[in-house]
Amino acid sequence: MKADSEPPRLDLVERAHLKEPGDASHVMYRYEPDPGLAGLVRRFWIPVWSVPPGEEAAQRVLQYPVCLLVVAHDYARCYGVRTGLSTTTLAGDGWAVGVMLTPAAGWLVAGGPVAELTDRHVDVQEVLGAAGERLVDRVRTAMTPDPHAATAHRAAMAAFDDALRPLLPVDAEGELVDRVVAYVEDDPEVLRVSQVCAAFDLSERSLQRLVHRRLGLTPKWLIQRRRLQEAAERLRSGGGTVAATAAVLGYADQAHLVRDFSRVTGTTPGRFAARHATAADSGADRRDDQM
Repeated sequence: MKADSEPPRLDLVERAHLKEPGDASHVMYRYEPDPGLAGLVRRFWIPVWSVPPGEEAAQRVLQYPVCLLVVAHDYARCYGVRTGLSTTTLAGDGWAVGVMLTPAAGWLVAGGPVAELTDRHVDVQEVLGAAGERLVDRVRTAMTPDPHAATAHRAAMAAFDDALRPLLPVDAEGELVDRVVAYVEDDPEVLRVSQVCAAFDLSERSLQRLVHRRLGLTPKWLIQRRRLQEAAERLRSGGGTVAATAAVLGYADQAHLVRDFSRVTGTTPGRFAARHATAADSGADRRDDQM
């Protein structure tokens, strides 16, 4: 446990983040929410970056099926789910404080169907009104002096807590969509929409309406996104060949994985794995040279 002066930090590397090998453009801080806010927030993430003049660092993410709230030094936005690859390009010096909402929370923040936000974003003030204006002011006041400071992070997260807590409690339909998403994300054996329908005693039509209304997505997308995230995680860690990865994830054959992965990420799984393998080998060589 961290000292009382520091918020509880998460040191995990997101499987959704397709970070390039050797990318040293930023430091990423990740934190758990206060337990009382867990119905609305999955986690906080705070990147602080410094990119040399004339250079850029593209950050590519296979986004989870949730909305995001992000307050940065120069913008403040509510993002719906990016159905393809989400790309943010870092340049210069900057920071952002991001909130990964729960599946249920998108509707509560947006004040209605989340499908209207799919593949787009709006200003935070558009969805949170005056509370959004206060949120932006408080976060920027906290982060500007030293965006690496734990005290700044704690103050920024407290500002989000104050802005979001009035949206509680989560409604019954929101709790249902949370369970649906958790079921798909946590069980690698879920490969068909019919399995989700059976698990929750829903017709396919009812499930389609629920997921579209609360997430702006389709049940099939939920399954495909989890499989692509798992594929990226395995390929990045050297967890097997492309053919073996396809088999473990339940693809009919390697070609189906190559097609899905390439369409969404813009690169083949083989090239993705090779980039990370080369970086790992280079790191091992450097360590050997120092021994």
